[in-house]
Amino acid sequence: MTTYLVIGIVGLVLLGASLLLGDLLDSALDFLAGDAFSTAVVGGFVSAFGFGTALAQAAGLPTLGALGVGVVAGGLMGWFAAWLTRLVRSGGSDATPETADAVGREATVLTTIPSEGYGTVRVQMGGHVVRLNARAETEIPGGTAVHVTGVLSPSAVTVSPTYDVLG
Repeated sequence: MTTYLVIGIVGLVLLGASLLLGDLLDSALDFLAGDAFSTAVVGGFVSAFGFGTALAQAAGLPTLGALGVGVVAGGLMGWFAAWLTRLVRSGGSDATPETADAVGREATVLTTIPSEGYGTVRVQMGGHVVRLNARAETEIPGGTAVHVTGVLSPSAVTVSPTYDVLG
């Protein structure tokens, strides 16, 4: 039983190493099958195998039965680690905000927008503060709240004033 506890601890150490040095260690295992043999998968399998086998032996199963329990536990943990690794890696991050994402959002005029020219507005999109050129049908002074109504180019939008209907 002590041998299997040591195997479980070695698996936990490997899991810890995969957390700190995952990409570096995974490059050594890439030739096998990508995420199927990542250090997280191998560490999960080894630790669950060791602890599962030790637990089965402590429960009174014979060695062959305990090894079977360890292999099943290791396989399940390895599958879970592979699934979780794939989920985290393919989760992606938020896309870079584009000008079209500003349409329908509220903005604040930074520099006055003349009736026949461009000013600038500040729009918050997905946690990013974006500064865009803006055009309007009428002059809009700086500090005014506006509504983005359309896209003119990758760096310019059309806006209209936001009116307070309550006050």
